[in-house]
Amino acid sequence: MTMARTPVADKLEQRPVPRWAKRLAHVIPLLVLPSGLWRWAVAFGFPMGMVNSAGELELVRGWPAVYVAFISLLSEAVALTAFGLVRPLGEEVPRWLPFFGGRTVRPKAVIVAATAGSVALMLIWTVGFWEVWTTGRPGPMGSSFWAAVFTACYAPLNLWGPALLTLTWAYWRRSQ
Repeated sequence: MTMARTPVADKLEQRPVPRWAKRLAHVIPLLVLPSGLWRWAVAFGFPMGMVNSAGELELVRGWPAVYVAFISLLSEAVALTAFGLVRPLGEEVPRWLPFFGGRTVRPKAVIVAATAGSVALMLIWTVGFWEVWTTGRPGPMGSSFWAAVFTACYAPLNLWGPALLTLTWAYWRRSQ
């Protein structure tokens, strides 16, 4: 059984994705990758310069390490959803998905979800990086070197929200 195409889905298909948008969709997961690698190092027992209240290097073990590793995977998976704004995934649900497979995606739903996600990311990383913005240091770290490593790994996350919002705008333009 084939589903009928809607006029909006046909519009999206007729208007090609700009080359810059495709490239930006590939950059977004790369913006998230350094922080994920930093968290994976922590999850595998490297302190990465973090110190506890006693000033000793802090090791993350057990369930907290599993949680840190999971957050890294989840962040990267969410970053990969940006491809839905430049690939057919943002126009039609993949046929292999039960119940919804093959159905046309409503652009308004994509635009609202992606815009909300973009704004949430900008708020999260503005608040999450507040200490770095105001003091120049990310928190209790063993040395200036480790503070710089942390900042270099996490600073790209501040570009994730604006990049996603830019892709959302390009998707919206194609749906008009």
